[in-house]
Order: sequence, then structure tokens, then C-alpha cells
Amino acid sequence: MISIRYVYGINYKNFKELKRFKMKIHFIFLTILLAISNMPILAQEAIFGGPGIVSPEVKENNTVIFRVKAPNAKEVQVSGEWMPLNGRDRENRNMIKEEDGTWTYTTEVLQPDLYGYSFIIDGFKTTDPNNPFLIRDASWVINVFIVGNGQGDLYKVNNIPHGTVARRWYNSPGNNKTRRITIYTPPGYEDDNKEYPVLYLLHGIGGDEEAWINLGRTAQIMDNLIAQGKSKPMIIVMPNGNVSQDAAPGEGSKGYYKPEFMVPNTMDGTYESTFTDIMKFVENKYRIKATKENRAIAGLSMGGFHSMHISRYYPNIFNYVGLFSPAIIENDSFKTAKAYQNINENLKIQMNNGLKLYWIAIGKDDSLCKNVADYRKKLDSLGMKYVYRESDGGHSWKNWRDYLTEFLPLLFQ
Repeated sequence: MISIRYVYGINYKNFKELKRFKMKIHFIFLTILLAISNMPILAQEAIFGGPGIVSPEVKENNTVIFRVKAPNAKEVQVSGEWMPLNGRDRENRNMIKEEDGTWTYTTEVLQPDLYGYSFIIDGFKTTDPNNPFLIRDASWVINVFIVGNGQGDLYKVNNIPHGTVARRWYNSPGNNKTRRITIYTPPGYEDDNKEYPVLYLLHGIGGDEEAWINLGRTAQIMDNLIAQGKSKPMIIVMPNGNVSQDAAPGEGSKGYYKPEFMVPNTMDGTYESTFTDIMKFVENKYRIKATKENRAIAGLSMGGFHSMHISRYYPNIFNYVGLFSPAIIENDSFKTAKAYQNINENLKIQMNNGLKLYWIAIGKDDSLCKNVADYRKKLDSLGMKYVYRESDGGHSWKNWRDYLTEFLPLLFQ
């Protein structure tokens, strides 16, 4: 048995000395713990050099102030989605340098919406270091903020019941791989036994299964419209339209890599011909009203192209079709892909089978306006009824979010 005199390797004369020693050790440990607990605050002050800069600051009158500290910069600009286009690029605005090296810029009154922006510091385009809210669009990232008191309130998380967003994996035999998909279920889905209608919502070129839920604010829009009684509760399925991918860049088997604007097999008919793999998974795993009257499909740009062809290729599956700035184009695949054959004949069958809504929308400044005008002439020649919506602006997420908020209340009524 070890003597108490040799505890901690020290020869103590009596137990009281040991007790005093242990109290000293506990005091030292407590002092160290208190020091460690204060380290994050000290570290943050050391990293950021004191109080943080607020940027952007959205004011009550819907103006926005941007700030960035760059004391050695010669020129700092801000480029935002609210600024007019100069060709294909946005105009920039010069920021003003303050005495402490902080550059500032205050906008005019902005319309309620979600906006993206970047800084240009001595010609180098970069993000706002004081705004941690970033969204990836294809291969670039932008900072975002919301101006409320109007349309922008639909993009906010408000104090209302919320739905659930899940990232699921499904087997796609047609593509010989397991693929990732994003699915929104409405508030209360987990607690009831109801069956719901379904909207398949498709992204554009450069997008993936993350595009509509992040850039499109689908969950927030849907939650708010349901709470306002403007939309029927529904399940929204947001697939990845790039059949060569199993998932969005950074989320699949390829790991982290630079996203491409357009990947192989994107518009070659494979997505259309294998789309039933998605539908089978959804209808097996979710409580879906699996009838034509309770199915809708819509998409933006390339997703509008896919929505047009999928709904035509399966002419008795969807009762609602939405084409948002659709890229109605032809390519070499139209000569060989089965999904792109007999377009007029399939459209006639689709029309004769009956449609509750065929909805087309595009901005006046969109480069695809002529393509859409030509497609409308085709529909007119076939006698196919449709709703046409022409908005301001061009090929932008601002328009696509607007179109979604208008399209959803029209479904399943």
C-alpha cells in the first residue's frame, strides 16, 4: 500500500500539508480555466482590431450603407444587383474614403427584394469581409442582404410555421448512379397523414440541387405564402439537372472542385429520358397525390427548357407547366436524342390531354426574348392556350423569384 507521505511524489510530513498543497493545485487549475474562458474575446479583438464594422446596414427608409476598411487602397467600388446594366456587366459605384481608412457608400432608396453585391478594391473583385452571408451561383460567390417592407418580406424567415428542407439520395438506374436531391415539405407534414400535390422545380445552367433553395429562397417563399393563405401546401422537389454529376460541387463523390458553367450531357436528352427515376423515388418515399391533377413542373432558363421537354415527352403526367425565362434552343442533340423528336406532335398530344395551366414568363431585356417569341408562335399555330407574363429586367434571380411567387398561388386550385 502506498503511503500518503509520497502522494504526488513529495514526502509530506502530515496530512494537513497534503490538503494545503491540493488546495493550491485546485486554485491554479481554476485560474487557468478562467484565463482560457476569456481567450475567445481577446482573440476576436486581436483578429478584428476592435469593434466590428457593420456592412451592409439596411436603414428603415430602405437605403443601405456599405463599409469596408482598406486604408491603403487607392480606389474602392461596390457593384450590386440594383445597379443598371452596362452591356453584360453592372455599373459600379465609387465609395468614399473616411479619415480612419474606412470606405463607405450609401445607396438610393431600394425596392424591397434580395440583393447580391461585391466590392472592387483597386481593380480586384472580392466579397465583403464584414458580411458572412454568401451564396454560390455557379462558380462564383456573392454577398447578399434583404430589403423588407414588401416583396423582400417573402424572402425572410418570419414568425410563422416552417416547412422542412431535406437533402436526400436516390437511385437513378437511367444514369447508373446514386444522386442527391433537395426536397421541401410544408409545415405539419411530419405530424399528419395527408397526401400532398408536388411541384418539380428545375434550375438553370450552372445551377444544381442547391440553386433554388439558396438563391431562389424557395422554402421562405413557400412558408410565407402558405401562412398568408395564398398558396396550397405542397411538396417541392428540386433535382440536379446535370446528369453527369451525382451532386452539387463539394457535396458529391468528386469532392471540392471548381464548378463549371455547363457540364457534359446537360441538354442532350438524358435528363428528360431519366426523369421518371426522380418521380419514382419521390412517390415511393413521400405522401404524394400521384395523379396528373396534382403534379406540376417548372424551371428557369435551362430548367425552363427541361420543363418544356419533360412535360411534352410525358404528355399526360403534368397538369401545370411553368417556363421562367426558358432557354428554348436547339442543338446537335435534336438530331439524335429521342426526347427531342416529334416536338409538334407531342405538344398536340399534351394539349389534347388537357392542361390546367401553361405559364410562360420572361424579362423585356432578356436575350432569350426572341426564342420565347418564336416558341409562342409555335404554340399559337397549334392552338395551344397559355398565359404569358412579360416583366421588366433580364435573365436574373430577381425575376425568377418573382415568377415563383406568382406561379405558386396558381397551382392545384
